Amino acid sequence: RIKGVRKKFAQDVGFLPPAVHVRDNLELKPSAYRITLRGVVVGEGEVFPGMFLAINPGGISTPLLGTPTTDPAFGLPAHWIDERQRENAQMAGFTVVDSETVLATHLSHLMQVQAAKLLSRTETQDLVEHVTRLAPKLIEEVVPKMVPVATFQKVLQLLLEESVHVRDIRTIIESLAEHASATTDAVELARRVRIALSPAIVQQIYGGAVKELEVIAIEPGLERLLMQALTGNGAGALDPGVAETLSKSAADIANKQEERGVPACLLVPDAIRTAMARLLRRAAPRLQVLAHSEIPETHLIRIGPILGELAA
Repeated sequence: RIKGVRKKFAQDVGFLPPAVHVRDNLELKPSAYRITLRGVVVGEGEVFPGMFLAINPGGISTPLLGTPTTDPAFGLPAHWIDERQRENAQMAGFTVVDSETVLATHLSHLMQVQAAKLLSRTETQDLVEHVTRLAPKLIEEVVPKMVPVATFQKVLQLLLEESVHVRDIRTIIESLAEHASATTDAVELARRVRIALSPAIVQQIYGGAVKELEVIAIEPGLERLLMQALTGNGAGALDPGVAETLSKSAADIANKQEERGVPACLLVPDAIRTAMARLLRRAAPRLQVLAHSEIPETHLIRIGPILGELAA
């Protein structure tokens, strides 16, 4: 099952992560597990072989005979149930999975969240060699001649930190080739690569069939304040109280969008996109932040909730 998780990650994200090592830990309960990355605990939970986890996707009030718990991957309310309760739970609308799937899903989710940290220099070099076999001229002209391997790795990590997959490595390298003569800054290169990848980014957020994108907008007065604070000589000078209120408001709006079944996506001016994404990442980790230049010409936008009416 773990091999399948690594393979699926590679197909989805665009690189093969490091091997996963499994070992016993007598400090843990027999039903417990712990997932570490470079010695640091990034997740833990419990699974019970032979039992099933009935996960409430939201809005189900049907009682279940089982042990209340929380889905370790996404934090949803759940119950551990036995085989006899399985059919009833499925009929009531619960998502029912076996214990092996619970562990595999948790591992897969954490790998997605930690993708930037999983991309070490070794994985980056493997990726370069892979592209070399597919398109030798393309990679030879760009990495490391125009873009050092360390900068290439940093650009990919910046994309992965915001859940942007790096499968389309050809477009990434072509964009780097286009802009490497103008800047060597990894943050700026990543910004320009995002624009090149914008159709894929939008599809990843909204799905392939959607052509009208509902977005969260910023109240004009707050937008002017953010432009002054987060650009130019005032970069990073946003008042802590405003930052806290803004983060809370963004998290509340993002949660309401998800409850409606609409992607939580904030549209901001290009000049503050990176700073806003970094500012809101902890409070609203599933909120996507797009710049105006990242909206493909083939798509329309529809303004939804306004961020700032609560924060102002």
